[in-house]
Amino acid sequence: MAASLSADAAHYAAFSLPIKLALIGVLGIGAQWLAWRLQRPAIVLMALAGLIFGPLLGAVLQLNIPHQIASVIGLFRLDPVNDFGELYRPLIGLSVAIILFEGGLNLRFRDLGNARNAVLRLVFLGGPIAWALGAAACYYIVGLPLLISVMVGGLFVVTGPTVIMPLLRQAHLKNRPANVLKWEGIVNDPVGALFAVIGYEIIVFQLTGVSAAAIFGRLAFAAIFGIVVGILSGYAMAWSFRRGHIPEYLKAPVVLAWVLAVYVLSNKLADETGLLTVTALGMTMANLKFAAQVEMRRFKETITIILVSGVFVILTATLTPAILQAFLLEWRVWAFVGIMMLLVRPIAVMLSTLWSGLDWRESLLVALIAPRGIVAVAVAGLFAAELQALGLDQGALFVPLAFALVFATVLFAGFFIGPLAKALGQSSGGGDGVLIVGANPWSLGLAKALRDMDVHVLIADTNWRRLRAARLDGHNTFFGEVLSENADYSLDHSQFNYLIAATPNDAYNALVSVEFAPELGRHRVFQITNSDDDADDDAIAYTSRGRTLTSRGRAFDALTRDWWNGWRFRVTKLSDEYTLEDLYRDRGDDLDLILAKTPQGGLEFIQPGQEDRARGNTVLSFCAATDQDVVRGEGAKRSGGSTLAGPTATLPG
Repeated sequence: MAASLSADAAHYAAFSLPIKLALIGVLGIGAQWLAWRLQRPAIVLMALAGLIFGPLLGAVLQLNIPHQIASVIGLFRLDPVNDFGELYRPLIGLSVAIILFEGGLNLRFRDLGNARNAVLRLVFLGGPIAWALGAAACYYIVGLPLLISVMVGGLFVVTGPTVIMPLLRQAHLKNRPANVLKWEGIVNDPVGALFAVIGYEIIVFQLTGVSAAAIFGRLAFAAIFGIVVGILSGYAMAWSFRRGHIPEYLKAPVVLAWVLAVYVLSNKLADETGLLTVTALGMTMANLKFAAQVEMRRFKETITIILVSGVFVILTATLTPAILQAFLLEWRVWAFVGIMMLLVRPIAVMLSTLWSGLDWRESLLVALIAPRGIVAVAVAGLFAAELQALGLDQGALFVPLAFALVFATVLFAGFFIGPLAKALGQSSGGGDGVLIVGANPWSLGLAKALRDMDVHVLIADTNWRRLRAARLDGHNTFFGEVLSENADYSLDHSQFNYLIAATPNDAYNALVSVEFAPELGRHRVFQITNSDDDADDDAIAYTSRGRTLTSRGRAFDALTRDWWNGWRFRVTKLSDEYTLEDLYRDRGDDLDLILAKTPQGGLEFIQPGQEDRARGNTVLSFCAATDQDVVRGEGAKRSGGSTLAGPTATLPG
């Protein structure tokens, strides 16, 4: 009988585990997609998914429900500790290692720019201050043991770059505070993890009766060892890439395998140094030049998104209804969270940024915007399991405490970063801006029309003389190559959400579009082609270029010819009284629709076959100017509310 029950249990586990693995992926990536659609922090939605399919379904199973229903619910109920068994701890550890490596891979010292001094002060001066104050708050308010409080205070120094980066794209801050927040988040991730490692090692050594001198000596050795191994590994990988010892298609997989290998090796040689090693490895490779660096970084970003989504759902699901009820509803927890947000963080930032070059408004914004992210929760989950393995049951409180702080800081930053930036004068005024690559008469006319529609425009070109007309017309300009390394840190990417490649060179337009597509999204990258026929076999492949600009998809030569023949850009508000058909009747069926601006302020670019997007919106078209337009100069005021954009008083011909 017992053997039969054991066989049934094994069969059930083998059947349910694949379902739960698939469910974790669907919930994590689904939450990321929903957050993108709703423009809300993904971390909150991922946590909600884990809570619903973890402790909430667990509570449902405790109710008196029919056995058949309970069996179905049990298939979808996530209980990671029991589901994964002995794999749970190494699974979290390896995932955190890859996440930290990817964070280090994004840190190029050259990118720090004018925020370098402030970032270094925040990390090396503000970090220890926040660590000490956070540990004291945890010990005196939450009531955790002193050494565990030291771990908590150290870990919560981190600010999550996976949360901050979307917030920065949404808030459009000025360059310096945006750089400070971005790079502090990237650098602080491994630093906070190291602080937590220090606290953990002190606990381990205390349990074994080792002296304080031995504790700090071992920690110093571990830190130096981890950094040296990471740096040497980074140089070795870059050297092998330059010499061609690894083929292109294997470079990203080899790096992934090497990250896992050095993490495990470092942990075996010196306990808990693996996190520091992989971060040093990422930072080293980020600052070395070698081929395929961009492709490798994108591959790592994809892997990291998958791991971040899965790990966050898993860690949230480990919470039990008992812990949620007994801990998260405890007033001391939320008092601790409030003190961390409104006292500990501001004190640490304001003290560390004195004489750093930041003014008080910038420092205050940085002090109040400190969302904790996936690393805080993932490392908390890792050390919670380690503490419980040492027999310290208080370690179970590490994860819910991390979630409380993450929820509060992410929600606060998500809702208040925009208003705070505007109130403190740190908003750049960006929004759904458009980057136009290529300065020529047609693109400058387009820029003027977009500006008349209250759309922020930035014009980039490698020729100073071609940019002269744009500067004289009051447009923001970027002089230089948008594909260069210099543009990575001197071109403010937060100023635009759309790109139009409008040079005479079709191949260059395609190259620019492909380069910016991963950052902006392919649906927001457009180009002018040199062929009017998308089916042309000799044209650049559809998958290797940007989307077609204008509703008729005409080539650069045709648009330029029409410009010199007197065509201009026209802004028209369409409504029930003045429809799209009226516009075609008045302006001719050969007009080109460029984009539509919705009543909410969003932009809808109009491609061939998408003319219906213009209905009910303010539409920008490119059409022939009438004699009446030329006489009036500024354009005819029609019943549809049309205005003409361009130097119509001096039309050629």
